[in-house]
Amino acid sequence: MDYFLITTILVSLAAGFGYINVRFLKLPNTIGLMLITIVFTLAVFGLSYIDDTLLNAEKYIITQIDFKSVLLDVMLSFLLFAGALHTNFEQLKVQRWPVLIFATLGVLASTFLVGIVMYYVLLLTGLEVNFIYCLLFGALISPTDPIAVLGILKKAGVPKKLEVKIVGESLFNDGVGVVIFLTIFQIASSGSGNVSVADVAKLFGLEVLGGIALGGFLGWITYRLLKSIDDYDIEVIITLATVMAGTAIAHKLHVSAPLAMVTAGLIVGNDTVRGSAMSEVTETYVDKFWELIDILLNTVLFVLIGMEMLVIAFEATYIIAGLIAIPIVLACRYVSLLFPIKFFEKRLDFVPKTNLIMTWGGLRGGISIALALGLTAEMHRDLFLVITYVVVVFSILVQGLTVGTLVKKVKGD
Repeated sequence: MDYFLITTILVSLAAGFGYINVRFLKLPNTIGLMLITIVFTLAVFGLSYIDDTLLNAEKYIITQIDFKSVLLDVMLSFLLFAGALHTNFEQLKVQRWPVLIFATLGVLASTFLVGIVMYYVLLLTGLEVNFIYCLLFGALISPTDPIAVLGILKKAGVPKKLEVKIVGESLFNDGVGVVIFLTIFQIASSGSGNVSVADVAKLFGLEVLGGIALGGFLGWITYRLLKSIDDYDIEVIITLATVMAGTAIAHKLHVSAPLAMVTAGLIVGNDTVRGSAMSEVTETYVDKFWELIDILLNTVLFVLIGMEMLVIAFEATYIIAGLIAIPIVLACRYVSLLFPIKFFEKRLDFVPKTNLIMTWGGLRGGISIALALGLTAEMHRDLFLVITYVVVVFSILVQGLTVGTLVKKVKGD
């Protein structure tokens, strides 16, 4: 089965499930697609007792796709550029310091809190797991997923000031989270823990700062190109080339492609740049094009997440550990945000119950699953993949469905 046929099947499933959701369920696309895909996969499981043809075909499709590579190396750049392009740059500039702290120290604090608590919880459930591997789980589950967050917050009615904080944090913290994950992964893989502070600083500087610098350069080049012509067809293609060429360059230079695309998207989407570089017609076409890319990739991604359950080794103990991990991950996120929110809330006029909404609205998604798939067998890959999947499904289906209700309740108070 070639990649064109696999892509055709995935897009067709996404279109069919999307139609069912819009026509009948009327849920946010992210939630509806994941729910329908999970139900579909369970139905295929049930049917396999009579005829396993469909189950084998679905398993084959999933095993042919390197989910980690497809999401982190390709899809994420397009999705983050599209998200950043439509983010309010001026509001983000006002909230830059809390967003920076949330996306760096917040993720780091959450990583260690989750790792420490999960280490002792797993011991109590009879699962002896090395502490460093629990830290790896903390690193992969701590970043909130910008793809899930962006899709759901649009319909949740979150106040704009708070939406900028959540979206801004989500756009940046995945890059930071990946760097933290890679650093701990390197320590865990070495077996000796012989990784110096200089090594960590070098990795962080190259991945994060290098990615932001590349994104700034790409955004400036794109702006100059858009400013020098007035042809919406070519201008749309220039933005597409920015993402594709920028991602390839980032991989070649070993810097963070996601952070590069976020930075480039924020620059190109900035109102000042739009006003001076794009005509109204160009602006409309650029926005519509990237909205379509965003919707298409989102639908395919969440169909893939739903189908990934086929390759996960579900065991009763693992599922119990996953259910226990849900409140742990939420509590650790709440605690990790507590200090920065208290520090900034009076200076920047935070809305009431900011911590509660940011905790419940900080959804996990494909990035966490992709990182969990990158673990080795020695790192208890099957265990942490099940735990991650349980947390992600709860996050999107339960938190995603109720964050709007929480916002309304907080507003009412």
